[in-house]
Amino acid sequence: MLWSDPDDEPPEELRETQVMLRRLGILMALAMVLAMIVIGLSG
Repeated sequence: MLWSDPDDEPPEELRETQVMLRRLGILMALAMVLAMIVIGLSG
């Protein structure tokens, strides 16, 4: 942590973006698992 960084919480926009990215990552992982299952069943 740099000396110039504030000690307070990150701004609301940054937190919302982090939550959205986390949800997007979970959705992408689920989509990949489903795609592998579909490919495996059709193979």
